[in-house]
Amino acid sequence: MAGSVLGLGSPEQVALLDQMQDNGDLGCFSLTEKLAGVSSGLVVNTTATWDAASQTFALNSPDVGSYKNWISQGIMADKTVVVADLLIDGKSLGPHAFLMSLRENGEQVKGVTTGDMGRKTIGNDLDNAWIKFDQVKLPKDALLNRYADIEGSEYVQKVKGMPVFHMIGQRLFTGRVAVAQAALMFRKKLFEMTKEYAETKMCWAPKGNQPLIKVPQIKSIFEENEAKFASTYAFVEECEKQLCTVLKENSMPKLPLVEAIAVAKVKAVEESIDMCHKLQNEVGSYALMGGTGFEQKDFLTCCKFAEGDSRVLMQKMSRDRVKQFEKNKPSDAEIKADPELTLCDLLSKAVAADKANGWDNEHKNVYQLAELIMTRTMSTFMSLRK
Repeated sequence: MAGSVLGLGSPEQVALLDQMQDNGDLGCFSLTEKLAGVSSGLVVNTTATWDAASQTFALNSPDVGSYKNWISQGIMADKTVVVADLLIDGKSLGPHAFLMSLRENGEQVKGVTTGDMGRKTIGNDLDNAWIKFDQVKLPKDALLNRYADIEGSEYVQKVKGMPVFHMIGQRLFTGRVAVAQAALMFRKKLFEMTKEYAETKMCWAPKGNQPLIKVPQIKSIFEENEAKFASTYAFVEECEKQLCTVLKENSMPKLPLVEAIAVAKVKAVEESIDMCHKLQNEVGSYALMGGTGFEQKDFLTCCKFAEGDSRVLMQKMSRDRVKQFEKNKPSDAEIKADPELTLCDLLSKAVAADKANGWDNEHKNVYQLAELIMTRTMSTFMSLRK
């Protein structure tokens, strides 16, 4: 929540964070909804309707599908940044962020209802909540207004060419780096625990018993993981370093860093899922035992959809690359010589031939293109690091 206030709020709103900390207020971030989740992109059905007469917003969940969902700390939180579709005179202005109280003096604010999501396969120590809003009145200054505000009764975009929903999306950058790091650390710990077991577990061999870790396929997995982990960890670390510089300067990350962070999130998570799955399927019944770490693998599934679903991010990588290809189309010889350009050409022609279904029909090539983009991005980004 605090990161959103820092990124989207005015100086006066940012100053409120000190007061919240002094009060010991617990915060949460309310974006995801039951029927507008991670595969939908930045879509919200919760509405915030502006009333010029009272100079207030009416925050509302029009149906069950618009209830906020998967909100960590949502049941106990005092404050939240809630993302809602701003409506003025019946016109939708897209997702905007609002800072509001969920509780006052220990009691839920009128019109706010929360509930526990229920038992999950992982992370049951988090009070992931659903939150319903029933015409909750918010004052004008609840709108985080660094980039847009309402002056009088007119909507004003303070930074031209910078829609607020883009800025809300920007707030996911720190989260993507954090998720990438979390996936890598889970994987690191799982491999360390399994290695300790594999070094002492003895197996039969023609010339005498040997530890499990010397079995060729087991040894190969550890070697493969070590090489891949080192490369991906260094890449994520560089993304974090450059993002920290941008945040300290209070500036906007440039496109290469934006793209690198998306790659870091996808690559760290998907590679961790793949390597942990390989390990699980080679160490025998040990992986079925409680306390080995393998029973917590659903944590990586959480990482897969948190802060931008891997598939959605990969789709965007490929779409952006094809648009760039079409804008500056290479020669036939260049296309033939470069696998990335070859896939761009194939996808471009598929969509031209069938605008409705061409892209979906080539979904395997869409993700293959994204894999090539990620490999190139990692190599280029690391070669240009400061």
